[in-house]
Amino acid sequence: MPDFPAATPRARVRVPLRFQDGYSTDAELVTFHGLTDGQEHVALVLGDPAPGTTPLVRLHSECLTGDVFGSARCDCGPQLREAVERIADRGGVLLYLRQEGRGIGLYNKLDAYALQDQGLDTYAANAALGLPEDDRDYTAAAQMLRALGIDALDLLSNNPDKAGQLRDLGIDVRDRVPTGVFTTAHNVRYLRAKVLQTQHTLPLARLTERSAG
Repeated sequence: MPDFPAATPRARVRVPLRFQDGYSTDAELVTFHGLTDGQEHVALVLGDPAPGTTPLVRLHSECLTGDVFGSARCDCGPQLREAVERIADRGGVLLYLRQEGRGIGLYNKLDAYALQDQGLDTYAANAALGLPEDDRDYTAAAQMLRALGIDALDLLSNNPDKAGQLRDLGIDVRDRVPTGVFTTAHNVRYLRAKVLQTQHTLPLARLTERSAG
């Protein structure tokens, strides 16, 4: 069993969620004491899993531009919207992690955007700034899950690194469930880079066709 300190729930509050497309559901938001990185991550407990079923869990990294402002340069906003509904239908948890820009922060992410406008992909732009391609660590996520009594789950993600890190942290990831594919004219290069550089499970041929079109 990996050795990391336990976190404990700090507060729980019911919040009705309302999305711009009309979808609505209720969530229990949980905050925590003792997270290793000191960030204000939050868990959204959604739905009511049937007895004996494995909860569906998503680790969603904060994206101000996509989640709040609807940026078409990424697929974060649509993934968040999809995840809330799918988890609410089945029962599980969405961990909203304060990891803007794959952990490099908002300002650095926008600096990387400027380099992407000059032709670099999302990972090369980070490297050009002297930053990691992906600086996310999911120890706090494992702490949150344990604090909620979850040690086995199905992970809603296209990212194999999330599943790998959780397994290394002692969480039983029984299945990795892919998200939808949310392409725009502005994010195809970004999605292709995720497939080619970090082996995200996205249909590369379909993304190639979209970018060629």
